[in-house]
Amino acid sequence: MRILFIGDVVGSPGRKIVHERLRDILAQRAVDLCVANGENAASGFGITPRLSEELFASGIEVITGGNHIWDRKEILEYLPHEPRLLRPANFPNGSPGKGLFVGQAKNGVAYAVLNLQGRTFMTPIDDPFRTASQQLALIPPDVKIILVDMHAEATSEKQAMGWYLDGKVSAVVGTHTHVPTADDHLLPKGTAYITDVGMTGPHDSVIGMDKEGILQRFLDAMPTRFSVAAADIQMNTVLIDADETSGRARSIERLNFRLD
Repeated sequence: MRILFIGDVVGSPGRKIVHERLRDILAQRAVDLCVANGENAASGFGITPRLSEELFASGIEVITGGNHIWDRKEILEYLPHEPRLLRPANFPNGSPGKGLFVGQAKNGVAYAVLNLQGRTFMTPIDDPFRTASQQLALIPPDVKIILVDMHAEATSEKQAMGWYLDGKVSAVVGTHTHVPTADDHLLPKGTAYITDVGMTGPHDSVIGMDKEGILQRFLDAMPTRFSVAAADIQMNTVLIDADETSGRARSIERLNFRLD
């Protein structure tokens, strides 16, 4: 089973490269399942129902979220009705939507995607570690392919989640920082891991935002409206190959694509 995970899609540049490149990439790499973090798809902050449908139409089968999932109010009504759009499972009970999706890939293999959010340097929501165990217990035992998006700021918290879930899931992939890390590897019990997949959007920027506004904010500490940058559009991804019978990962590879 070949799974492509796409790092945080940022604004219209991120959506553009997904729309123009993804179908060919999925065919060329023989991808069975495509998942993306989409919480920054709407001008860098949040996602809307329309943009969710656009990303699904481009070939993405599940969209994960994070701390920006609530930034667009129209998503609150959409989340409960579109199970393929996830918010972190460790938001308190009663939050719209769910953090776990179980489906069937194009090759007929059942899979699950779990979305979690860290607490270090972020909103102190429910414990992602205990939530992970609770959510995994809900997955039917015949579902062996399990992908976890750990949306977190601290590298240590992401690494800890990788070790915590080693042998229990096929892959733990980190999102949120928009900066790809070079630590893609297989953990001892068969879980593929990377601290951060990176960003899909303009890389001539500061984590996707126009450099001038960010620099001004650092210089004078005054409120500044950030806008999505436009140049050097890249798609940071990882390609994971996992055994369909055991769920153990066989490989994880960082792949980077550019918009010509």
